[in-house]
Amino acid sequence: MVAHSLEMILVMALVTFLIRAFPFLLFGRGKQPPELVLYLGRVVSPAAIAMLVVYCVKDVHVLGWPYGLPELLAGILVVLLHLWRRNPLLSIFAGTVAYMVLVQGVFVA
Repeated sequence: MVAHSLEMILVMALVTFLIRAFPFLLFGRGKQPPELVLYLGRVVSPAAIAMLVVYCVKDVHVLGWPYGLPELLAGILVVLLHLWRRNPLLSIFAGTVAYMVLVQGVFVA
């Protein structure tokens, strides 16, 4: 059992390393990546975040209690924290905690 777990950890570490090393192996340290790669680097992250936001709010019922208020308030907190601190980890963590507190403690059905 322990050997299997160690093998899994080793494979995950190797894959993570290779994914992170791939751009350097492909383009070298001094070469400029192609314009397409630079473009994708600029647009993929915001597009992924936008898809996650849509996925998170797709089932919110704004016509019934609590009218989407927990999602709205937690989302506002995430945006404000990110604009203030520019720290995605802090923004996501605080927004998740705020949402859980609102759903389980404030807007209890």
